[in-house]
Order: sequence, then C-alpha cells, then structure tokens
Amino acid sequence: MSALAAPDPDVRSAAAERLAGLATPAGALGRLGELGIWLCAAQGSVPPAPLENVRLVIFAGDHGVAQHGVSAYPPAITPAMVRTFVLGKAGVSALAAAHGVHVRVLDLGVDDDLDGVPADVRAHKVRRGSGAIHLEDALTAAETAQALEAGRTVAGEEIAAGAQLLLSGDMGIGNTTPAAAMVAAALGLPATEVTGRGTGVDDAALTHKQVVVQQALDRAGARVADPLDALAALGSADLVATVGYLVRAAESGVPVLLDGLMSVACALYAEQLAPGASAWFAAGHRSTEPAQALALEKLGLEPLLDLGLRLGEGSGAVAAVPVLRSAVALLSDVALLADLMPPAEER
Repeated sequence: MSALAAPDPDVRSAAAERLAGLATPAGALGRLGELGIWLCAAQGSVPPAPLENVRLVIFAGDHGVAQHGVSAYPPAITPAMVRTFVLGKAGVSALAAAHGVHVRVLDLGVDDDLDGVPADVRAHKVRRGSGAIHLEDALTAAETAQALEAGRTVAGEEIAAGAQLLLSGDMGIGNTTPAAAMVAAALGLPATEVTGRGTGVDDAALTHKQVVVQQALDRAGARVADPLDALAALGSADLVATVGYLVRAAESGVPVLLDGLMSVACALYAEQLAPGASAWFAAGHRSTEPAQALALEKLGLEPLLDLGLRLGEGSGAVAAVPVLRSAVALLSDVALLADLMPPAEER
C-alpha cells in the first residue's frame, strides 16, 4: 500500500507560527503547544476546532490462550464486562460520562452468545473466541480479512457520525498475551522482553506467560514477516478489527488517541499495512506493560499521561481527552502578543 498523506504540513507551519505568537513565553506551553499544532494539522484548521464529538469504540473478544494460565481472571469476565459496558457502569463508562466521550462496545470474538445484549453489539462478530496462539493460529485468513473489514466499517460509521477524534478500547481476558506476541513479532524481540503481568499475575505465572508467548512466536516462525500472516497467527478477532479501525481513521484523516498495550500493538500493524498511519495517532497514556513502551518507541509516540493505569477499556485514552481539549483552548483562546503590543509606529 502506498504511504498515507501526513497531517497538512502547511497548516502545521501556520499553527506553529500562531503558537509562537501567543502572549506566552516561548516554549512555556510545552507539550500542550505541540499537541495543539498536531490537532491543527490533522483538522486542517488554525486555530483548531473544539473537540465536541469524541468517540470511543471498545472491541471485545476472547482468547483461547486465556484457558492456559496467563491471566489472573477467568474468561467468563469478558461477556460480563460487555454487559457492563452496555449498562454504562464500567470504569471507562464513568470516565467517558465525565469527559463527554461517546462509547460503543462491539463483540468481535466473545466466547458467548450474549443473549439479551442489543443486536448492534453483535453485528460484527467474527467467531466465538480466537485460537490459543501457542498451539494454533488465532484466526483463519478469511476470518482475519473479515475482522479487518469490520474494523474499517466501524471507523467509517463513527466518522459518518461526526467523530473529530477517535479512541480505541479493548476488552478480553488474556488479551495482553496476543498483544505482547504481536509486538514481539513486529519488533523482532524475545518474549522475555515484551511480556508483562497483565491483570496482575504473580512471578510464577509471569514466567509461564513468557513461555507461552515464546511458544507462539516459535510456532508462527517466519510467517511473522508478513503483517497479515502475523495477525492471523498471533492476534485475535478483536485486535485485528482494531487494526482495521486505525487504518481507516488514518486514511480518512481523522486523528486517533491510542490507549494501552492493545491499541498500541495494533497501531504497529496499522503502520505496517498503511505506512504513514502513525502520524495520525497520539498516545493517551503509558501502561504498565513493557511491550507498550517498546511499541510506542518504535512509533515515535510519547504518552500524554503516566498514571500507572492498567484497566484497559480505553480508559487511559479517555482520561487524556481533557489534555487535548486544553491544547485546543490554548491555541484558540489565548491572545496574540501582536494584538496586545502593536508596533511602535502604531502607538
């Protein structure tokens, strides 16, 4: 695929000029100024428009590897949490309500029929659970293509609904294991360097989890050189859909605020499938997972927040939305020094 166009460089230059002209000391706005410039370039507007329509999609799915001792919680939590999102009672639901973020949850691969859950939540389901990646592929090639297209379709729907900023979230017990494997495959690293504690496993379980991730990498072998093959071998329906969602957003010129390990791992593959996509991404927060830090470094992204969060769900990205809104307010509403101090001949 040919490289995607970056956020408008001419608008970026104009935004940088405006930032330099604000009635603030040079460099005083730090990263808020940089974020404001990025948003201006992404929107094609100086000053940037207020972020009034921010939309989070939580991609949910189960992982066969969760049956093999890699998580502190049972897989039954996944469908229970999908129902909690629908009720608006999850951790991210509270944050989203506080910050005016629209939340949508979708079942891509939950190992449950989710009876009674609204049909639109299940409209893009690919399969019940993904394969245990240390023993078998997560998905077939056809399922991988289906999940990618589902993510693209969902991003298109959110953009059609007026999204100015998209967020990606995740729900799936055991999902840090395939995400760590995806990062290891993309960066050519061993399991010991990428595997973290996920939901908080103890030392023995962490060692076991590292073994499982390495087994998955060894089983996939040279196939990981191809991003689609790597996703089929090591990903899951929900993670592959997230990749499609990120690619479609970047293609459409809509900025994305990434969350934790899962969305950042998917961003690595979005960049592989659509070079230049990462210019449209910002990192919401630094998670406690080592693979996320490694992936962010590869993408050249610096997290906005570092709060020790490991909830997932898109919570870190939602918590960072006020930071982006602060950047918009500064570039929009701070007076220009030239307006306060006209040239001497005009005084």
